[in-house]
Amino acid sequence: MKQWQITNEWNFDNLKLGKAEVPDPGPGELLLRMKAVSLNYRDYLMVNRGYGRMSGELPLVPLSDGVGEVVALGDGVENIAIGSRRLPCFNQGWFTGDLEDRMWAQLLGGPLDGTAREYMCVKAAASVSIPDHLNDEEAGTLCCAAVTAWNSLVNLPATALNGGTVVTQGTGGVSLFALQFAKTRGARVIATSSSAEKLARLSALGADETINYREVPDWGKTVLALTDGRGADLVVEVGGAETFNQSLRATRANGVIALVGNVTGSLVEVNLPHIFMFRKRLIGISTGSAADFQAMMAHIEETGFRPILDKRVYQFNDLSEALQSLPQGKHFGKIVVQVV
Repeated sequence: MKQWQITNEWNFDNLKLGKAEVPDPGPGELLLRMKAVSLNYRDYLMVNRGYGRMSGELPLVPLSDGVGEVVALGDGVENIAIGSRRLPCFNQGWFTGDLEDRMWAQLLGGPLDGTAREYMCVKAAASVSIPDHLNDEEAGTLCCAAVTAWNSLVNLPATALNGGTVVTQGTGGVSLFALQFAKTRGARVIATSSSAEKLARLSALGADETINYREVPDWGKTVLALTDGRGADLVVEVGGAETFNQSLRATRANGVIALVGNVTGSLVEVNLPHIFMFRKRLIGISTGSAADFQAMMAHIEETGFRPILDKRVYQFNDLSEALQSLPQGKHFGKIVVQVV
């Protein structure tokens, strides 16, 4: 089979397409014939060992998202049909309950080998079925960003949804999924971006209000104005250092900031009384468990939800090019790579 590997050094010069033996599924495992994979910013960082010792060891098969067809079952696997489509959960060791430290060793695409290969074995209990209305390219986008956005919304008080206000930032994978899930759950969405073109596309996806944060750097005040001074029930915070205090300002008393990322930096100075005096809550979100994944997929099936894909779909031989396009920010929606 073909597979991509970061070989003997952590850089793009050593991200190479090679060949390997097709693996055999062990007890409790499935063998998937991969159909499509998709990209996360995490995957771009991983090529340069962006997660330090948590990146794992070389050689490493990259990527965390993908969809495959079941072609073989290991001993003890029941009630999964050969020929059915399954998604491997990003965290192969987190089945339900709280995230534990030991589970960090079970992440696909580093430290475990990831999805950028024609065949891969995964734990049956850490895989989920796919609604029929999703094609392979759509299904292959759901393993990381989607379940992260889902947990940003679903694990919060009902006041954050069902008529409440959610703020999303930019047009990355988590933010687009958060916008879409918020709308399917009855929330009003205020979306930010620095691009007028992308703001128009966010509106077309259902954003009720949009803010150009480059033109309005103090956009937290604008959120207050758009909510009659109350603030948002939930802010899905992906920016980090340059956006956190605006998110804090935009959040209502007793509201929630779901901290997902740190795109603009990791260190920020915070006015702590602004948090405790107004009972604002900060929740860290780190993807989700297999149980979270199953709940999300049930919602996707019930609502007919479809993810947003970038207009360009790459071929498997062009995966390195696709990864290196990520930081350019020219895409809108998930970047997909066809495996077959």
